[in-house]
Amino acid sequence: MTHDAEGTARQPDTRRSAHVFSWWADHPGVQLVFLIALSTFAAIGIWNPTLITERLWRDASANETRDRSDTPVLDGTGMEFPERPPSNVEPFQVAGGECVLIARVAPADQIGFFCGPRMLAIESVIKRLESMPQIERVLWLDNIPSFNLFGLTGTLLPSPRATSRQFEAARAKTLENPLAVGQLISPDGCTLVIHLTIDWFHVRDDDDVTDRIRRAAEQAADETGADHGIAFLMTGRAPLHLMTVNNHVHDSKKYQLVGYGIMMVSALILFRGLAAVLLVAIAPALGVFWTTGMLRFLDLHDNPFNDIIVPVLISLVGLTDAVHLMVEIRQQRAAGLSPKLAARRGLTRVGLACLLTSVTTAIGFITLTTAHHEVVREFGWCCVVGVAMTFLSVVTVIPLGCRSPLGRRLHVGLGKSLVDQQLQRVGGIVSAVLRNHRWVATLAILSTLVLAIVSLQLKPDEKRFSGLSESGEAARGLRWLDQSLGGLEFGHVTIRWQPENRESEVLTVLQAVEQTLGQESLIGHPLGLQDLLKALPGDGEPAERMSLLDLLPAELKRAFYTPEYRNASVQFRIQDRGIAAYGPTFQRIEAGLQSIQNEHAGFELKLTGDSVWRWKNIYQIVADLATSLGTATIIIWIVLTIVYRSVRIGLISIVPNLFPLAVTAASLVFAGQYLEMVTVCVFTICIGIAVDDTIHFLTRYQEESLAGGTHQDVIRRAFTGVGSALLMTTLVLVAGLASAIAGDSRDARLFGIMGCMTLTAALFADIIFLPALLVRFGKQAQNADPESD
Repeated sequence: MTHDAEGTARQPDTRRSAHVFSWWADHPGVQLVFLIALSTFAAIGIWNPTLITERLWRDASANETRDRSDTPVLDGTGMEFPERPPSNVEPFQVAGGECVLIARVAPADQIGFFCGPRMLAIESVIKRLESMPQIERVLWLDNIPSFNLFGLTGTLLPSPRATSRQFEAARAKTLENPLAVGQLISPDGCTLVIHLTIDWFHVRDDDDVTDRIRRAAEQAADETGADHGIAFLMTGRAPLHLMTVNNHVHDSKKYQLVGYGIMMVSALILFRGLAAVLLVAIAPALGVFWTTGMLRFLDLHDNPFNDIIVPVLISLVGLTDAVHLMVEIRQQRAAGLSPKLAARRGLTRVGLACLLTSVTTAIGFITLTTAHHEVVREFGWCCVVGVAMTFLSVVTVIPLGCRSPLGRRLHVGLGKSLVDQQLQRVGGIVSAVLRNHRWVATLAILSTLVLAIVSLQLKPDEKRFSGLSESGEAARGLRWLDQSLGGLEFGHVTIRWQPENRESEVLTVLQAVEQTLGQESLIGHPLGLQDLLKALPGDGEPAERMSLLDLLPAELKRAFYTPEYRNASVQFRIQDRGIAAYGPTFQRIEAGLQSIQNEHAGFELKLTGDSVWRWKNIYQIVADLATSLGTATIIIWIVLTIVYRSVRIGLISIVPNLFPLAVTAASLVFAGQYLEMVTVCVFTICIGIAVDDTIHFLTRYQEESLAGGTHQDVIRRAFTGVGSALLMTTLVLVAGLASAIAGDSRDARLFGIMGCMTLTAALFADIIFLPALLVRFGKQAQNADPESD
C-alpha cells in the first residue's frame, strides 16, 4: 500500500495472495491428497507416534522422563547437608500417607469423640482399615508415642467402657498434647484425622483408595450398633490427584462435548442450512484432530493446558474463520455463482483475512515461548501448532465441501436466519453511530483507557485445587480440614547452624521462629522441637530445657532435630486459599526469619514447602502469561500496521482489540477476583477471537473503499459484508462457552463467564466503536467520493 502526501492509506496490492488462494481453490485433487496425508499422519501420532519418531530419531533416549511437579528447591548455601537422618531411626510423622480419612461429629457437640459409643465405633473402624490389603499403615491418635517416663505417658485414649470422668480427663490430656491437637484432632475435639499409607501393589482401581475405604469405615462404625453420629470423608494426596485427573479427562470431555453440541445447534439455528453447518463444524474439528496428532509427534501432548484450553482455543479460532468464509461463499451462491466459482470467489476474498488472523494469533502465542516456565513455553508452541493446523483445515475442508453434494445447498436458508433478519436493525445502530462518530469515538478511547487502568490493579493468584469440583468428596474433605485444622498442606521453616553455635541457642532460635509463626492468623498449629520440650515437666532457660532432650524418644527428637547434621525444623499447616492470600503472610514470615538470622550469627533460616514454592514460582508463571499477553497485543498492532501499510489503521485497531480484555479484567477487579492462570488463558483465547473479527472488518473496509462512495457508505458496506459473520460467530461461541457456567468447578465457571463477557464486549467494540473510530480518524481512499460531515 502507498501513502499520499496527506498520509492516506491505500489498499494494498492483493493480486499475489488472490492468485495463491485461487490456485488452491482450483485444485481439489491437491486438497484431497493433502487432507488424506495429514489426517493419516495425525492418526499415527495419536495411535502410536513411535512408528515414525523411532525411525527419524533413533539416537533419542527412550527412557527420558519429565516431572514438572517435583521441581527442586535449590539451597544456594554451598553447604551439603544429608536430607535423611541416620538409617537406624525412623522419625515419627504427625502427617503423611497418601490418603486421609476424616471422621467428624457435629461441632456443637462438646464431648467430641470422647464418649463410649464413638470410641467403640472408631476402634472398630481402625481394625477394619488395618485389615484391608491396600492399606499398609494407619496413623491416628493412638499411635502417638509416649514423651518420657515422667509425663504424658501411655495411650491417650481410654477404653470405650471408661467412665465419663475418665473421658473428660482423656479429652483434656489429648488437647494438651502438641502431637495431637491441630495435627490428628481438631482443637474442639470434633474432627479426627486418620492418615493412611497405601500399599500400591494391592490397589486394583481408583475406588481402592477412595470410596471403598470410606464405605468400609462407615460399615465398621455401623456394625458396632452404637448411636455414634460420625460422618466420614476421604481426602489426601491420592484422592485429590485422582479427582484432578478425573476432572481433566472426563469433565473436560463432557464440557467440550456439551459446548460443541450447543455450538452445533446454535449454528444450525443461525445458518438455517444443514450443509453450511456441517462444513463449518467439520473444519475446526479436523483442525483439533490434526493438532492432537502433531503434538504427540512433538512430545507436547502432556502439557496440562491441553485438556481444555488448546482444543477450545483452536476450535474457536477455526470456527470464526470458517463462519466468515462460509458466509461469503453463501452470498456468492445466492448471487448465482456455481459451487465451484462461489468457493473460488469466497476463498479469494476472505482467504487473506483468515491467513492474517492465523498469523497474528500465532505471533501472539509465540511470545509465550520466551516465558521462564516450561509449561508456559510448551503451551505457546501447542497453540502455534494448533492455529496453523486449523487454518489449513479451514481452507481445505470448506472448498472441498463446496464441490461435494453439500455445496449445492449451501445457500439454502440465506436471508431467513435469525441473524439475517436482525442485521438490518443492527445496521440502523451502525448508522446512528456514524452520525455521532465524534462522541462515540471519544467514549471508545476514554472508556478503554479507564478500564485498562483499573485492570492494572489485578494481582496474581493460584489455588492448588481451584479446578476441583466443589461437590466432590475429596474437595469437601479438603475444605473441612481448612476450616477445622488449618489445612491439609504443610509448610516448614528449616534451621541450620555452624559447629560453633551452642545447642541452647538452637532452642532460642526455635522459640523465636514459633513466635513469628504464631503472629500469623493463616498459619495453623506450628510444631517443632520447642513444643515437645515445652510439654515436658519443669521450667527453665533454653540451656536447661535442651538438657531434657535425652528424655525424648529418638523417633520424636529426630522428627524435628538432627544435631549431627546441625539441622532443625518447624512445620505448620496451610489452607488452600491461594498465593494472593498467603503472599503477604509469607513475606512477613521471611522478613521475621531474616531478622532472627541477623540476631543469631551462624544460623540460616529458610521458609520451604510446596505452597512456598508455588508462591515464588506460580507468580512468575502468571506474570509470564500476562507479560506475553501484553507483548502479543503490541506485536499484533505492529503486524496490522505493516499488513495494511497504515499507522492509522494499526492505531485504530488497538481500541476494539483492547476494550474486551479491559472490560473483563476490570470486572474481575470489581468482583474481588485475581489474575490466575485460567483467567490469563481466557484472555489469550479471546484476544485471538477479537483480533479475528477486527481483521475481517478492516479487510472488507479497505476492499470496499476501492469501490468508491462516501467514507460512511464504505463503512456501511463493510459492515453489511461481514456483519452477519460477526454476529453469528459471537452468538455461537457465547452459547458454547456458556455451557461451562453450569459446571461444578470454579475454574470452569470462571472460564465460561469470562469467555462470554469478553466475546460480547468484542462484538460491541467491533459494531459500535470500530465504525466510529474509522470515520473519526480513518482516511478514505483517493478514488472514493469526498465525504461531508
